Amino acid sequence: MSCIHYKFFSKLNYGTVTFSGLDISLCHLKCKIMRQEKLKAANSDLQISDAQTKEEYTEDALIPKNSLVVVKRIPAGGVKATSKTDVTAPQSCKIPGTASFRSRTEPVSRTSEATANLAEANASEEDKIKATMIHSCREYDSVN
Repeated sequence: MSCIHYKFFSKLNYGTVTFSGLDISLCHLKCKIMRQEKLKAANSDLQISDAQTKEEYTEDALIPKNSLVVVKRIPAGGVKATSKTDVTAPQSCKIPGTASFRSRTEPVSRTSEATANLAEANASEEDKIKATMIHSCREYDSVN
């Protein structure tokens, strides 16, 4: 049996994928890694590069046995551009050095009302983080 050692970019330890033959296609390697790590193909894709040369493999690449590869998870549909929206929070959650805040009863952004999943909202990353912080503080609000 042949094998390829893979490591996620953010992890320290290598995992191993076994297969028969002298090489494996990138598509089959991705499927085996996703199955072994219990990842769903609908949520993300994998970007695989050689651990030594840092060269990213293309879709038609054949990866030789006993290779070391580095794996990065990327969004399945690619990275989407987001528009900036103003997000404010109540005075009770004011963090020094941040922008002005608004009442918790007001929506954080127009997109957060319509989107149940904040990850799919059409807002900047900072807006999503602020919305998450506000939402997590609601339970401790004196109004409740």
